[in-house]
Amino acid sequence: MPVEAVIFDWGGTLSNWALVEFSEVWRMAARHLAPHMAQTEDELAARLAQVETDAWAQMDQDQRAFTFRELVNRASSALGVDVADAIVEEASDHYLESWVPHIEHFPDAAHTLAELQRRGIRTGLLSNTHWPADFHERMLERDGLAHLLDARVYTSDLEYTKPHPSAFEAALASVGVTDPSRAVYVGDRPYDDIFGAQRVGMRAVLRPNAHVPAFDVTPDGHAEHLSDLLPLIERWQNGA
Repeated sequence: MPVEAVIFDWGGTLSNWALVEFSEVWRMAARHLAPHMAQTEDELAARLAQVETDAWAQMDQDQRAFTFRELVNRASSALGVDVADAIVEEASDHYLESWVPHIEHFPDAAHTLAELQRRGIRTGLLSNTHWPADFHERMLERDGLAHLLDARVYTSDLEYTKPHPSAFEAALASVGVTDPSRAVYVGDRPYDDIFGAQRVGMRAVLRPNAHVPAFDVTPDGHAEHLSDLLPLIERWQNGA
């Protein structure tokens, strides 16, 4: 069946899997929050990191999306402190800036996306994230990829995350595909990405990542590198 659109995961698929300790990327935010709270910078960084770890674990159970602001509010609640919105906003900026040097898109991302568009295939992005959309957009713009993605969907703007069907349905709608079998999802997580996409009727291509949990599912294809996707899509376009 012809392929109308290819939708990509972000971290570990279009961009590298950053091996960073949560406590380290929370440190700048903790430094900003510490004067307004009763804890030290180290205590706050550890607390915020644990809150984020717990939030991701909870998301794995119920697929409920969450945002950065909710993380800080949860930490504040746990510590019994009410932090002003302006302070939270500034802490958010510090936290996000800590990630910037760790975010690198793969060298073959631009060529792969451009070639798909050249073939008349729509391209999209669906990412499980608590980061605000404008931060992702900034990183895509920085590396020259934004114009190569026809639509971008971030779960921080949704009610549910992958593998919930509604997340994939939102991504399909964003690229104007009504028949899921005519769309392909590319991701590095067997459960969130492969199982989730196949459950709504999409074809799914796994980009192997040794750092994510295993799950018993059979992808429709494998792509060790993003460029490996092109011949696979061509075969599907030709009915193979």
